[in-house]
Amino acid sequence: MNRTELLPDRPGIPPMAPLPEAETIDVAALSRALAAGEVDLVCVIGPTASGKTRYAVSLARELGGEILSADSRQVYMGMNIGSGKDLGEYGDVPYHLIDIVPAGTKYNIYQYQEAFAGAWADVRRRGKVPVLCGGSGLWIESVTRGYKFGKGNGIPPERLPSHPYYIGTLVSREERVARIDRRLEERLKEGLVEEIRGLLETVPADDLIYYGLEYKFVTQYVLGQLSYEDMVIALGNAIHQFAKRQMTWFRGMERDGVRIHWTRV
Repeated sequence: MNRTELLPDRPGIPPMAPLPEAETIDVAALSRALAAGEVDLVCVIGPTASGKTRYAVSLARELGGEILSADSRQVYMGMNIGSGKDLGEYGDVPYHLIDIVPAGTKYNIYQYQEAFAGAWADVRRRGKVPVLCGGSGLWIESVTRGYKFGKGNGIPPERLPSHPYYIGTLVSREERVARIDRRLEERLKEGLVEEIRGLLETVPADDLIYYGLEYKFVTQYVLGQLSYEDMVIALGNAIHQFAKRQMTWFRGMERDGVRIHWTRV
């Protein structure tokens, strides 16, 4: 069965909401706003396979910036292919909040807030532009709208950005489906199964499954709980569903008053 046959928008499933309108980002105007203190963080957000890392790196290079990751799995060492770190894309652009804790750790959102606050302050202190990049909506909101988390986060408001500028990377559903399928095939060829076999030598299977998506389904395959074909189909559909949930989260941010400048990349 073709994996796309299991996706939303097939007969009997209500169609998804229309995609937002795309706009062209005026980078020169954004640079002026940063210099004037009207913006204190550039946020590049979007669903998986929407090209946000490549765009964020290009933008950081143009603005004289550094990348702050907002990916809930890229914090873990050794989880490279499955989490899509794609470190080769960064080139000479410095990045932060990647590979900061061992795989198997339960790293929570409050620890991330603390780490982000330190990295954000350091980047600004050195006169660079902080560019947040990621698709983990909860983590993004935890550091750009920290007030929503109440007093439990322990981060005073002045330690977090107060004037973020959100850019959303937009891609058609058809292209996103194609990119996700193509990327999954590439990651399997790059050694995703071998990466997870290696992690299982030191990380309990339940911990890898806890991380979800690639780490869940490939671990189940390695343990003999899924055939290879079933693993690929189940994982592909899970990633497609995840991308849809990401877009739902970001559109929810907009309904909550956040202005996201969507652009095609």
